[in-house]
Amino acid sequence: MFLPGALLLLIYHYVPAFGFVIAFQNFVPAKGIFHSKWVGWDNFTFLLQLPNFYQVVFNTLYISVMKVIAGQVVPIAVAILLNEMRLRWVKRSVQTLIYLPHFMSWVILGGILIDILSPTKGIVNQVIRAFGGEPIFFLGTPSLFPYVLVGSDLWKDFGFSTIVYLAALTSINPNLYEAAVVDGANRWKQIVNITLPGMAPVIILMATLSLGQILNAGFEQVFNLYSPTVYETGDIIDTLVYRMGLVQAQYALATAVGFFKSIVSLLLISTSYYLAYRFANYRIF
Repeated sequence: MFLPGALLLLIYHYVPAFGFVIAFQNFVPAKGIFHSKWVGWDNFTFLLQLPNFYQVVFNTLYISVMKVIAGQVVPIAVAILLNEMRLRWVKRSVQTLIYLPHFMSWVILGGILIDILSPTKGIVNQVIRAFGGEPIFFLGTPSLFPYVLVGSDLWKDFGFSTIVYLAALTSINPNLYEAAVVDGANRWKQIVNITLPGMAPVIILMATLSLGQILNAGFEQVFNLYSPTVYETGDIIDTLVYRMGLVQAQYALATAVGFFKSIVSLLLISTSYYLAYRFANYRIF
């Protein structure tokens, strides 16, 4: 039963990984990997001299860190609010509504966001006009674009992320709440002194594991929403690799960027698993 999945992983993930040697070559597709000229670290030297490379790395880190923080705080708050609901049908209805965007692709959600945030016909700008304000080009303003990415990513995934925290809430002993009521604790004090400490191991675990994704700012999302006008603040490592490799056919440079990201991601993933084991007693083996 395990063999088909292992073969798929081997064929589509591990075998292509050997293509990283292109990063050390002056790769020519007609000559292939075995006959292209080796250039050592020249591609990496050229990459580090690109005027926009450091800005792209900063954009990736900035967007990713904001997504990680928002992706922790909001689901925790929503899970606690859902747990406090007494009407089960309301709770289930809200859960269903906030889960739905997670199952839609960024192609669909990107089209929805483009319509909603349109400076001419978008409902958001229509509301702004109704209150006497000027239309805002959310997807074409560099200073606003990173926050649009974070907000839309949160809209898509926060509902699904609450599942983990709702599961953590079920493991808290109900007797603790009963004892707190006897001692005169209100709902807020019960949340602060019982709910949050009970969720702490899962919160720490999810926060540390998210470090491994710190360089994944969301290629599908950015690719479907960005444009040349927002490259300054919205261009990330994955979109740079796409433009270099598939649009400009600079395969060696694109591979060098991807290899750089992979090495950093490996270090971050290793660190995150160590922290998860150290503070949340989580281990794979």
